[in-house]
Amino acid sequence: MNPDCRYLEELLHHDIPLTRAMELKVQGWENHELRLSAPLPPNVNHTGSMFGGSLYSLCVLAGWGWLTLRLREAGIDDGHIVIKGGQIDYPLPVVAEAVAICAAPSADDWKKFETMYRRRGRARLYLDIRILAPSGETAVHLHGEYVLHK
Repeated sequence: MNPDCRYLEELLHHDIPLTRAMELKVQGWENHELRLSAPLPPNVNHTGSMFGGSLYSLCVLAGWGWLTLRLREAGIDDGHIVIKGGQIDYPLPVVAEAVAICAAPSADDWKKFETMYRRRGRARLYLDIRILAPSGETAVHLHGEYVLHK
C-alpha cells in the first residue's frame, strides 16, 4: 500500500469509526483516481445484496477521500470538507465486494475550485463516484457536491 493510501485509510478509520465496521479499505490512489472498497458480509442487507446505506457511505467517503488526498498534494491543509448534497442512483444490486471509484474532475473545475478556496476560504466541487457491476455497467452512481471551508 502506498503512503497516500495508508494515510487515508488510517485517517478514515480514526476519524470515522463507521469505516472500521464497514471494513473499508483504500485500494488505490493513482493518476488522481481513488478506489475504496468494502466487502459484502459486514454490509449485507436482508436480500443478500449490499445495504444501500453502506453503498451511499462508501461513495460519499470516496469523494471525501479524493478531495482529502488532492488537497494534500496541493498543500492545502487548513480547510474542512463536507458533503453538501448529492444525487445517488442504484440501477443494479451489488452482490459482492463494492469498489467505489472517484475520478478527477476536469482540470478547469479543479483550478476554479482551488482558486476560489485560496481567494475566499470557501469553495465547492462536484465529484462523480461510481461502483461498477462485474459486467462493467454502473451499479451505483453518486453525483456529490463537496464544500471546503475554513
